[in-house]
Amino acid sequence: MSQAALTEAVFYILLSLIEPMHGYGIMQNVEKLSGGRVRLAAGTLYGALSTLLEKGWIMEVAFDVQGRKKEYVATETGKAVARAELARLQELVSNGKQLLGE
Repeated sequence: MSQAALTEAVFYILLSLIEPMHGYGIMQNVEKLSGGRVRLAAGTLYGALSTLLEKGWIMEVAFDVQGRKKEYVATETGKAVARAELARLQELVSNGKQLLGE
């Protein structure tokens, strides 16, 4: 699966959605996974979720009673994209270590 590199935010969103999660939970989880380095604003998050839905990398799985709180989860395609990005990052680290003699 050849694809362009994912942004750090999109990669963390996909990782967060291995299990179903709502928007605020995603924001918190991304911040936690990144050690506080990545903090998503609501507009950024929901724009990314919209794009990921269009690509078929995530899907909506639940709504609360008022239909206000949606939950999302990564699809098999989304998980494959995340695995491919992880492999790309591991290759970068490995090549970097070799070149730097580490």
